[in-house]
Amino acid sequence: MSFMFSPYPYDDPNAVNHIAAADLAAGISQDTKETVQLLAHRAAEAARHKGRLLIGIEPYLTAPAAHLTEKLAQALHQLGLGVTVRQTDNLFLDSDILDQKLQPHLPEDRDTDPVLLFGSLFEGGYEALLDEAAVRSLREELDTFAAQGSGVLIVSGYAALVPALVDCYDLRLYLDTTQKTTILNMRSGPWTNVGRRERQALNLILRRCYYIDFEVMTELRKALIDNGKLDYYLAADRPDQIQAMALDTLKQLFAIMVTYPLRCKPVYLEGVWGGFYLKRLRQLPAEMKNCAWIFDLIPMEVSVVADLGTVSVEFPFYSFIQTVGVALMGQKCVDRFGGYFPIRFNYDDTFHSLGNMSIQVHPPEDYTVEHYNELGRQDESYYVVVTGQDAKTYIGFKNDADVEDFIAKTRRAEQTGEGFDHDQYVASHPSRPGRQFMLPAGTIHSSGRNQVVLEIGSLTVGSYTYKMYDYMRKDLEGKLRPIHSYHGDKVLRRDFREDWVRENLIQEPRLVRSGDGWKEITVGEHDLLYFSLRNLVFDTRIEDDTKDRFHVLALVDGEQVMVRSLNNPDRFFIQNYLDIVVVPASFGPYEIINTNPGVKTVVVHKTLLKDGFENN
Repeated sequence: MSFMFSPYPYDDPNAVNHIAAADLAAGISQDTKETVQLLAHRAAEAARHKGRLLIGIEPYLTAPAAHLTEKLAQALHQLGLGVTVRQTDNLFLDSDILDQKLQPHLPEDRDTDPVLLFGSLFEGGYEALLDEAAVRSLREELDTFAAQGSGVLIVSGYAALVPALVDCYDLRLYLDTTQKTTILNMRSGPWTNVGRRERQALNLILRRCYYIDFEVMTELRKALIDNGKLDYYLAADRPDQIQAMALDTLKQLFAIMVTYPLRCKPVYLEGVWGGFYLKRLRQLPAEMKNCAWIFDLIPMEVSVVADLGTVSVEFPFYSFIQTVGVALMGQKCVDRFGGYFPIRFNYDDTFHSLGNMSIQVHPPEDYTVEHYNELGRQDESYYVVVTGQDAKTYIGFKNDADVEDFIAKTRRAEQTGEGFDHDQYVASHPSRPGRQFMLPAGTIHSSGRNQVVLEIGSLTVGSYTYKMYDYMRKDLEGKLRPIHSYHGDKVLRRDFREDWVRENLIQEPRLVRSGDGWKEITVGEHDLLYFSLRNLVFDTRIEDDTKDRFHVLALVDGEQVMVRSLNNPDRFFIQNYLDIVVVPASFGPYEIINTNPGVKTVVVHKTLLKDGFENN
């Protein structure tokens, strides 16, 4: 899954990357007070030299631009400069016109989409949301000020740095926020979508965010960074701790970070079927009802923290991807997947829970492209990490199942609330630690109760989980969970039956290579999936090489390992049990060392793009 509508408001303090870049630390401010002082003195010096100064401030959605603008204006006043602040609210099309324009991307068909979750990706860019006349008028205003104005003019708000305006400014600032903070801000209000006058229901706000607002904003952010159209990048998750750095500092820092193995900062979510294994392991807050999903590496949702010793700073992982994508993923990967990180990782925890995950299915490529303008098919896989008693995984239909009868009963359940025995139709297989289940698009499946699985999936920006049956459960807010039988019926692979599944999607391990005290085995690989799933099994150490393809490592058995470069041994990460670490494509040869002599054998799950992935 990918949509993050309800992250738990908890910051994991353990997901930190220690980066040796002390010379860059001095160029990063510590908090908002220091940031304002830095910017005010830089602006005042330039304004006195030129006689005037234009500042453009562009925020990511919900970033505290108004707060920073007010503080900066006050500081400039104190330095004896006259300041005028211009907001960008009037740059957008009228709210009603904008809604009408975007309606094709946000259909309202509750027969096929009961809670209005799905939409289609918008490709028009920021400019398509704007009133051209209003943009021209602001451009003329800025040109006039640049020619004959005095003091400081600050233009602050969404679209301040769009291509038609960005070259007008003397000082250009971008305020970034992590996705979790953005969603939590949206949930707490009073934020809404860009260009809207009124706040809609939260689920509709967030749906538009994923299909439109986030897309245009990340596209603009990338263009500003790539084209050198920023003077300062500001990490702005907390209004009182906004940190600023020059664009060159950001690029240098990211260039150093991508020479390390990296762990992202997870996001935790409660859920009706949530379990307790990860909650205890990672010492999550006691107030959490449970922990259903752990987004350890959902690329567009997680963040990355760099600790430089004297200063620590947090960025959206996707900002990092957009800046150093080739070094992180390899040129072939960037070309093939359009700059997106193409694999997503999360843990699904049903350990000691109240029940199974929903019986569900995901769409193939032609369906996601046609209906959602998406980037590809939604494939998944489950690697079983931990099991309790009677743990099982649902995958495929039973050999003798009447699939049309199954679909008819899912529709009846959706429409009338009448339950049925799904075990008559959907096959289940015993789960054991180390078993890999592959779930190509169209496979009916579910993670059963009492286990933790590492879910590994293909690239989709949205979340296309068609729940076919959910045991007539209500969610944590007391609402009956929606079923998507219309879409599920369209994409179900009726031919994925028990015998075929056992032969094709639940494979026996195959040896890739081995040596004294170590081996690499394939635990899952299929023509329908573009990634390969491996295990690195060793006693003391094992060597590997990225060869211009990133590796993602999960320590699934063992206590602690060190992932370390063979060419630059000072580039390493200490990885604990169930941590997920990205080894960049440019990292080259590396070793994994068992740092706990009390553990005889270590197992690291490794995911990488298959040979020839770029031709799929």
